[in-house]
Amino acid sequence: MEKYVKKCPECAGINLFLNKEKGEIICKDCGLVVEEKMVDFDQEWREFDASDAATKRRSGAPMTYTQYDQGLGTEVGRKADLYSLGDKGKNKFFRLRKWQYRISTAIERNLKLALAELKRVSSYLKLPKSVEEESARIYTLAVQRGLVRGRSMESVVAGALYAACRRHDVPRTLDELSEASGIEKKEIGRTYRFVTRELGITILPSNPADYIARFSSSLNLSAETQSKSVEILEKAQKAELTSGRGPTGIAAAALYVSALIHGEKRTQREVADVAGVTEVTIRNRYKELLEELDLEKDMKKVKNKGKN
Repeated sequence: MEKYVKKCPECAGINLFLNKEKGEIICKDCGLVVEEKMVDFDQEWREFDASDAATKRRSGAPMTYTQYDQGLGTEVGRKADLYSLGDKGKNKFFRLRKWQYRISTAIERNLKLALAELKRVSSYLKLPKSVEEESARIYTLAVQRGLVRGRSMESVVAGALYAACRRHDVPRTLDELSEASGIEKKEIGRTYRFVTRELGITILPSNPADYIARFSSSLNLSAETQSKSVEILEKAQKAELTSGRGPTGIAAAALYVSALIHGEKRTQREVADVAGVTEVTIRNRYKELLEELDLEKDMKKVKNKGKN
């Protein structure tokens, strides 16, 4: 079988040269560029200590929405660099920094402030990086579509964070967002609904079971109580008791019932404070669960054990 040999289409010569730096294959006989813009599939350089980083690294940091320029822009120096400059150098530094600020757009300036606030709230709530990235993307889209006009930057940031939490199944309540951001709960809810509607973001209803682990941890309840509360919620969903009701309220009520069944008594006030709902909500959901799921038998067993 004859072996295939690449030839020059101009002179039919086989004396070809690969220039890796330019990504070209050149014919040494006639000078024709046979191929160009070739992709380099060689292994990327890796650094194994700090001294190699500057010389071997060829790729920068990944793109991210948590930076106003997605990590692709260039800052004109840092204040720490001033110490190594003379008077002329310092004047040039400040002049370049001034022009960089002047030519930056209103959107860039808004994003710079908003993303700093977003990182602060995210850090306060201990949210994962995936949620922070998603919320930054949502806020960036909102700014680009002009959805921030007429609303405070902080409320849109909080709304974007809440939307990202919902999309990533990270249970955080509006009360927690309100405490972290300093914005009223109702305002965050309004902004969240407006932004998701205008951007066409689909948010599935919250699953009450997602809140059980966090509420249980705050109330120092056992794994058995936690498991029983999830079981109660599954029965409640089948009986359609969860539709049209706040997920935190029904989750807190299920946990309250489960704690009573397992002899881990917690007051309605304690459970309500952890869940961020009122005692009235706990009482109403508690009564519904007992009546509709026939849990009164379990409660009677607990009372009888207490008497014995």
